[in-house]
Parts: sequence; C-alpha cells; structure tokens
Amino acid sequence: MVIDGGKGYISFWKPGDLRWNRIILDQSIHPAASGLDVVYFNGYFYGVDRLGRIIVCDVSGSQSSRSHMVAKIPFDLLEVAEQLYILESLGSLFVVLRNGVHLRYFRDDCDRIPLTFIRFEDEDGEEDLTYGTTDFRVFQVDLASGKVTETRELGDRAFFVGYNASLSVQASKFPGIKPNHIYFTDHYFGSYLAYEEGGGFDMGVFNLAEGSIQPHYKGVSLSRISPPTWVTPTLY
Repeated sequence: MVIDGGKGYISFWKPGDLRWNRIILDQSIHPAASGLDVVYFNGYFYGVDRLGRIIVCDVSGSQSSRSHMVAKIPFDLLEVAEQLYILESLGSLFVVLRNGVHLRYFRDDCDRIPLTFIRFEDEDGEEDLTYGTTDFRVFQVDLASGKVTETRELGDRAFFVGYNASLSVQASKFPGIKPNHIYFTDHYFGSYLAYEEGGGFDMGVFNLAEGSIQPHYKGVSLSRISPPTWVTPTLY
C-alpha cells in the first residue's frame, strides 16, 4: 500500500491486479492524510489520521474508490497526541494513542540514555533534548454507532505498535508475552538526524492497567538507518 497525503489518495494492489488501485481521500481528511495509519479489516481499509478521524475505504471493486469518516475520537480525549495507531483485535477496531514520541527538554531524567544531541548554528538555549514514550491510551471503535470508548482492559490480548504495521496477538499462545500490555518500538524517525549515535532506543512494554513502562530489551539498540520493526508471529 502507498499513502500519498500530498495528492490526497491511497494506492493499493491485490494479487491478480494489473495496476495499482486508487482510493480518493475525502477533502475533509486530506489535510491530515500524511499522518494516516491504516489497517485491513473485514474487506475494508480503515484509517486514523492525526486528528483522530477514523475513515473507511471500500476496496472490493477495481475502480477508484472514495473514503468517508465513520467515527472520531473527541478532541478533549486526544490531548496532545503525538502518534495514533489503528488495529483489529477479536473482531473489533482499536485506536492506540501514544505520547512522548517527539523531542522534549529533559529534567531530572536519570534513566535516559546519554546520547549526543546534534546542535545547529541557529539553535538557541543550552538544554539538551530527549525523547521517549510516556504513556498510551486505547480506544475501542463501535462501527455500528460511530462511538469510541476508552478502555484499559485488553483481556488475553497484547498489542504491538511501532514504525511498521500494528498487530494484536493472543498472549496465552505465545510464551513470554504479557496480556493487557502494549509492546512498542521506536517511532521517532527524527532521532536518526538529531543524535550522533542514531536512534531506536525508545522501546518497551506498557502495562495498560497500571500505566507503567518496563524494558523488553536490556541492551541499547541504536541505528543510523531505520527504526526497529516487529516480525509478525505465526503458530505454524
């Protein structure tokens, strides 16, 4: 799939197609299309943009399709959301809100990794900047009513989010995975330009019930190339 926010459409390809198919984004969604996250669910593409608008795209035909909004996360719930993900779990759609992704000033942060911030000549101030996830919020989407409800209970499910596709797994089928937790990898591409050592350290496990974060990798994984990605598990 290709998302082109500048031109206001999504392109996708299916096995057997001779060309890419195009979904025309609604003009009211177009301005935020560059922040769109997408999931394929029950024969449709669903997406969420950075303003919390949830859209649906019918891709059953071979002609160009249009999208429309089916739900929206209330603005007061979004607060200062820095990253939004959409995924399917147990036949329902969920939107995951992630905060702390982008650069911020640090104060009394003894646990931060000592990276070398790259300063530019026109930058003012003497304080270093850091980044790292601070919390998550999860919303379940009722497609029939268009309502979204915040939840802190995923049951036996665990969510995986990051710079690549998001997914949900049944924790009891995979030894070592904790239910009602969100596993996350680094999603701040700007860190690869902001630090001499590169980026990729913002990884961990978020306990949705308690609101706490623990590491899932005890080492330091830095890269000058790209953020770490999840590999989709299989039972076979």
